[in-house]
Amino acid sequence: MFGIADYGAFVVAIIIFLAIPGPGNLALLTATGKGGVRAGMAATLGVIAGDQVLLWMAVAGVSALLVTYPAAFVTVQWLGAIYLVWLGAKLLGTKMGDAPVLELKPHHYMRQALVITLFNPKAIVFYMAFFPLFVNPAVHQGLVTFAAMAATIAVLTFAYGLVLVLLAHFLAARIRGSAVATFALNKTAGLLLIVFGLKLALSK
Repeated sequence: MFGIADYGAFVVAIIIFLAIPGPGNLALLTATGKGGVRAGMAATLGVIAGDQVLLWMAVAGVSALLVTYPAAFVTVQWLGAIYLVWLGAKLLGTKMGDAPVLELKPHHYMRQALVITLFNPKAIVFYMAFFPLFVNPAVHQGLVTFAAMAATIAVLTFAYGLVLVLLAHFLAARIRGSAVATFALNKTAGLLLIVFGLKLALSK
């Protein structure tokens, strides 16, 4: 679909990535807790903008690699799969109560969420390792493929942000204070990432 190697798996991977607790999720929850649904959605737009910047930076690197070093591209795909397994293992190793704290100043929630996303090392590495896994040189359609991937990520992030913000608005205290929920989410996401990374590596 649109030159994406496995569109269904691509969608699942994005959803898993969105669900992993981190600075992006914390930015949405914090903004919602301080400024309500409007602030939470502003932060969501900031996360989407940051993701798009990182995404197109990754696209530039992947495009150059496809044209210049086709053989090396396979190595990058393997490294991407290994990264997913490593990230999953880290999440499986988290302990109860492992939750970072994020401080946001009132107003400018979109800008702050954008900056948080742009300087989130996990997001940077994930995007750099992520795209090669779903780019098949045999069916790749150039800009059409990358644009479809970018649009899919933006739509899924907006939908996820909307759900999270609404939940945070009505259940703010429970969401912020539930160490059990965060612990369970870490473990589930970690296991899925490991399985997903192994599947991608073995199916090449």
